[in-house]
Amino acid sequence: MALIVTYLGKGGTGRTTAAIAAAKQFAASGQRVLLASQDPGPAFALLLEADCGPTPTTIAPNLDAVQLQAAALLEESWEEVKRQEARYLRSPFLKSVYGQELSVLPGMDLALALNTLREQDASGKYDVIVYDGPGDQTTLRMLGMPEILSWYLRRFRSVFLESDVVKALTPFLQPMAGAVLNVDWSGGNALDQPTQQVNGMLDEGRMAVADASRVVAYLVTTGEPAAIATATYLWGSAQQIGLTVGGVIFNAGAASAEGSSSEVKAQFAPLPVVELPARQGDWQPLMAALPDVAKAASAPRSATVDLAARQVKLFLPGFTKQQVKLTQYGPEVTIEAGDQRRNVALPPELRGKAVTGAKFADGYLTISFAS
Repeated sequence: MALIVTYLGKGGTGRTTAAIAAAKQFAASGQRVLLASQDPGPAFALLLEADCGPTPTTIAPNLDAVQLQAAALLEESWEEVKRQEARYLRSPFLKSVYGQELSVLPGMDLALALNTLREQDASGKYDVIVYDGPGDQTTLRMLGMPEILSWYLRRFRSVFLESDVVKALTPFLQPMAGAVLNVDWSGGNALDQPTQQVNGMLDEGRMAVADASRVVAYLVTTGEPAAIATATYLWGSAQQIGLTVGGVIFNAGAASAEGSSSEVKAQFAPLPVVELPARQGDWQPLMAALPDVAKAASAPRSATVDLAARQVKLFLPGFTKQQVKLTQYGPEVTIEAGDQRRNVALPPELRGKAVTGAKFADGYLTISFAS
């Protein structure tokens, strides 16, 4: 399994520069590295000073680079969809639709990029994958996709199976399903078999994002007020998907740089802040200035549970009390902050217990439950 590192921040703050420097630093330390960019244009290759394309290409010892292209990824993924359809349906109907004729729908590029990261991680070829994505809310939605899809699959499957319509039609559906599906209905519900593999992949993705030794993000900012505000907002939004933010990179060498690192340190405490110098032809000073990814595990956790106090505590920096909303439905509580929602599954000791109070102070939302 590889460590996945990505960078968040306002455009123009130097996210791609930080990603390239990090990839070079990891490779120089002897680790096998894949630098994956979601920018298919020429700017990435120019900054990298190496040619790369839609398939991983070795550009230096221990270092491969790839520019993710949604159309090519869609074509590859479509063949897998057809294989899965043929596995579960007796008469597949997608076999006459070809990936070469499909166009990329809005948002599909994120799912394809996430699947590529998953495949490269599972390949065992790399120790580190440095992902240079959009670096904004779309990156967070992509990394949060396993959690979101898992909730949808779990929630709507439960609603569907418990509905009166399904209960009434089950005796008729069983023989029909046996004629159409290439699965055995008699041993249990037919939905369990085709969804088991999907559930497994989603669970792996959720656990990886929540594990600081598997996925880590760094905020990149200049001293510009808009850049600091954007990084702060993304910090809080990252907590909503359980993603570890390991620290802040203050790009003092950016053209738009203003302010000082001390001001940035005060804004993002307790995160460590490192200062990235201007690049003057040599990557070595930038590589040496980057934060130690091994220390990311000491960053504030997004959620902690105190069973003795019957409390759940969530870290939501960058948000005000007015921006945070709490609701409770069944065994979960839903926290809305900014433009994201997070469903927090409660431990058995708190499941089904009413919320008796919620307090938001110093960036923490503390939720108390009845005995």
